[in-house]
Amino acid sequence: MTQEECIRLHAQNTPDKAAVVCAQDTLTYGQLWTKIEERSARLAAGGLKPGRPYVFINNQDADFIVTYCAVHHLGAIAVPLEKQCPQARFDAVRNEVEACTFAEDICDILYTTGTTGKSKGVMLSRTCLEACADNFICDLKFSPELLFIISGPLNHIASLFKMHPVLTIGGTVCVLDGLKDMNAFFEVFELPFTKFATFMVPASLRLLMQFSYERLCSLADKIDFIETGAAPISHADMKMLAEALPHSRLYNTLGGTEIGCVATYDFNDGKYMEGCIGRPMKNASVEIDPDGNIIVSGRTIMSGYVNDPEATAATLRDGRIYGSDLGYLDEDGLIHLRGRRDDVINVGGFKVDPVEVENAALSHPDVKDCICIAATHPVIGPVLKLLVVLADGAAMDKRSIAVHIKARLESHKVPTYYEAVEAIQRTFNGKLDRKFYRK
Repeated sequence: MTQEECIRLHAQNTPDKAAVVCAQDTLTYGQLWTKIEERSARLAAGGLKPGRPYVFINNQDADFIVTYCAVHHLGAIAVPLEKQCPQARFDAVRNEVEACTFAEDICDILYTTGTTGKSKGVMLSRTCLEACADNFICDLKFSPELLFIISGPLNHIASLFKMHPVLTIGGTVCVLDGLKDMNAFFEVFELPFTKFATFMVPASLRLLMQFSYERLCSLADKIDFIETGAAPISHADMKMLAEALPHSRLYNTLGGTEIGCVATYDFNDGKYMEGCIGRPMKNASVEIDPDGNIIVSGRTIMSGYVNDPEATAATLRDGRIYGSDLGYLDEDGLIHLRGRRDDVINVGGFKVDPVEVENAALSHPDVKDCICIAATHPVIGPVLKLLVVLADGAAMDKRSIAVHIKARLESHKVPTYYEAVEAIQRTFNGKLDRKFYRK
């Protein structure tokens, strides 16, 4: 069943149950389905036809969910764009998709952030959406009693695809407009639900633990699980989160716009294996070739890129996605990430994954955030440089940070240069914006 068919079924069977909570507003399943039908009729009256794209802005509210589901209900294709999207970008995307003809089963087009190149429109089928929802329900154990907090952008797959399993299984979605107001996040736990869960990128989890650790610990009996992904999480952050929530499931998941949700690992196992993403989910398959490239296949993968056959052919071949992720299998058959091919920095003939350096630095008490980038030394050539956001009240001590990293990594992975900065550039969904630092 599609998400919309499930919503209609819940509207019939449990019409008064909360489906969406946003700010002070709550939509029951009965109300949500009524609004979806009304919005669908309005879109049809405005000329939207089945199989055609509808470009709209994510306002991070219940109305976005209504529009998104209404587009599907009509048989059209949802093309959500980020909040505060510039008009020029909106017009460019709309012109691009309206000039194309799409396969019958395409129901979403999600535009990538463009951190590794030009932003591309990823075409996702109905099968992909249903398979991803099934993966989350089965592997992360979504349940009808669950209230799932979404604080990330709903036009991005990491947040949008958490809405699917929740509404499919008959749970409740709580939408927040980011995490700038930590009090708003914690106030959600005062709602009359027995199970809570959320997805946060590692940077958001780190902020939560730095500024509200005791409040987080107080929720140990309420939080069913927390999922993280989209960027690497360090061993130190894994351990700290597990100590705060000893009875909660804590998932590190591999996913992406092109591959859907692929594999997951509950790191609340006492090992806190950095880079581990566990085993493939129900509807996904993962291979690792002799060069360490991760190849994904299964029902969750994309159908291709909009108006870009060359990029599609380079990434999607024989029903497999060939991306930039590198990894390996350990003796227990668990998948581990080794970073991304595009991010590797060549230093004196050694290939360095900057994530390793960043995770080692983040375990230093004076380092609040950081990014490892390539730099050039006038004598020895390519070297590593670490940009550091210092913890409150800390002074820059380059030697202390270097010694700390050297105690954890090989000498060629120790940066040569260190610089204190006010903030690290990130994309709207919390990833380090490495492309920004390559300019």
